[in-house]
Amino acid sequence: MKKFRRWQRIFLLSLLCLTVLAPILFVSVGRKELISDLSTLRYRRDSVQLNAIEQEEGEGLKGPKLVVYDEKELGSRISYSTSEENNDSKKYGNIGEIDRGSKRSQRGGNTSIPLERTNHESREENRQIPQETVTSRSEAKGQSNQATVRHDQNMRSPVRIFTDEKVKQMKDDLIRAKAYLSMTPPGSNSHLVKELRLRIKESERAVSAANKDSDLSRSALQKKRSLEVTLSKASRVFPDCSAMALKLRAMTYNAEEQVRAQKNQATYLVQLSGRTTPKGLHCLSMRLTAEYFALSPEERQLPNQQRVHDADLYHYAVFSDNVLACAVVVNSTVSSAMEPEKIVFHIVTDSLNLPTISMWFLLNPPGKATIQIQSLVDFKGLSANYNSTLKQLNSRDSRYTSALNHLRFYLPDVFPQLNKIVLFDHDVVVQKDLAGLWSLNMKGKVIGAVDTCREGEPSFRRMDKFINFSDPFVIKRFDAKACTWAFGMNLFDLQEWRRHKLTALYNKYLQLGHTRQLWKAGSLPLGWATFYNRTVILDRRWHKLGLGHEAGVGHDGVEQAAVLHYDGVMKPWLDIGIGKYKSYWSKHINYDHPYLQQCNIHE
Repeated sequence: MKKFRRWQRIFLLSLLCLTVLAPILFVSVGRKELISDLSTLRYRRDSVQLNAIEQEEGEGLKGPKLVVYDEKELGSRISYSTSEENNDSKKYGNIGEIDRGSKRSQRGGNTSIPLERTNHESREENRQIPQETVTSRSEAKGQSNQATVRHDQNMRSPVRIFTDEKVKQMKDDLIRAKAYLSMTPPGSNSHLVKELRLRIKESERAVSAANKDSDLSRSALQKKRSLEVTLSKASRVFPDCSAMALKLRAMTYNAEEQVRAQKNQATYLVQLSGRTTPKGLHCLSMRLTAEYFALSPEERQLPNQQRVHDADLYHYAVFSDNVLACAVVVNSTVSSAMEPEKIVFHIVTDSLNLPTISMWFLLNPPGKATIQIQSLVDFKGLSANYNSTLKQLNSRDSRYTSALNHLRFYLPDVFPQLNKIVLFDHDVVVQKDLAGLWSLNMKGKVIGAVDTCREGEPSFRRMDKFINFSDPFVIKRFDAKACTWAFGMNLFDLQEWRRHKLTALYNKYLQLGHTRQLWKAGSLPLGWATFYNRTVILDRRWHKLGLGHEAGVGHDGVEQAAVLHYDGVMKPWLDIGIGKYKSYWSKHINYDHPYLQQCNIHE
């Protein structure tokens, strides 16, 4: 019994030793094979990465595919592309490298890397491979960024188009609502009438400052929908389409009549403002006149008056009653001249404004130039007959019947000792030296002017629009298709004028125009008739028209012109003057002058 237990104890101890020693023996035997298997697996992974690196270095990175998206797809595409690309790169980056490595190995043919290596060689490779991987990835990133920049430069940025469909629809709905409201019985106070009035008021307030759909707020769109609901109710209450059409026609007619009346009123007000004198200019005239009469007769004399009859100098004339306009014409001409000492200005005005203009140039002499100021009463050639004829002309505009406006037809009598003269209107600005005009070949003509007979241009004028070609007297003497020209800056050969006796011809036409309707009021049609076939056309760069009535005059033409003419009623010294052209005129006025400051005259 004792032996049995002893052997049982020995057997159990043996089993115990076996269970302890067997794993130790197994590990000691299989350790070498296990290590070699693990190194083989690591080497395979490293070889795949190495193949991928060789693939990138050998072939280079391809640029991204250029894709131009539609405007509708662009927003959604951009918003989701970044996150999707990041997720894809995280999930499938290694797979892409393995695929490139496998393709490289397939294209490599017989080239292979031995699988059996020592642990030392494996460790050395593991140190080198990450550096190469970082370098290749940085190069790939740089090339990718360059390709992206090129893609962004080539890809056209979408143009945002502003629409106004909703704004137009709201305005149309407002018209319909007002039409329905006008169809209700007078004094009606039903729920629909109240709702229509409320919706009209709300919609008018919402759409008043909106020019495009993006200007409409969310509340405005809600009011638009509310108005549409109210209109659907009204359409069920008033189903008669013919009555609605009749009402809309009446509303359209009334609107057109209102627009026509407003245009007529605006035209009348513009013409009226063009004929009035600004308050500041009237104040300036009063101050200058008071200062002039405070001077002694000797102090009222302008210098260098002995030069005013020298025919060898450059003589310019201005007929005006506007002191600031005369100042700009003189200052701009003198400042633009290469030889200002050769310039002589002759200003003719009425007796009322003679002290004003004289005092201005006594206080502000024109540099080296000479200036002469005369009054209409100094010329005996303007007879009482002439003045009475002008007053009988059928025109409400005093500019057309002004003696200063028609004095241009008496130039040989006003300046009997001169052979040539340049006549300016008082609404011009000189930008360049005009000495070249005096050497111009007049070819035996009397007047030099720029033409206005080019169709399609703002300055275009047709002779039959100003002269009555239904009269036999006119038909025999003039051609309706003859080229027209402009006053404003004109060169006159006074010797040829005297030889052809054109002043007498002008007086004849003036009397005929009084007895029958031959031409419109003003000096322009009379000038075309008087100087018919006696005009030499100047280059258009001498004289630029349209700055007083045409806002679309090209900037290049304005800059290149020698003389700018503010013809029309929008004069630069008036509030209605065109703003973008005023600077050419106002830069020749010293607004810091005490008198201008006191009279509140500013740019």
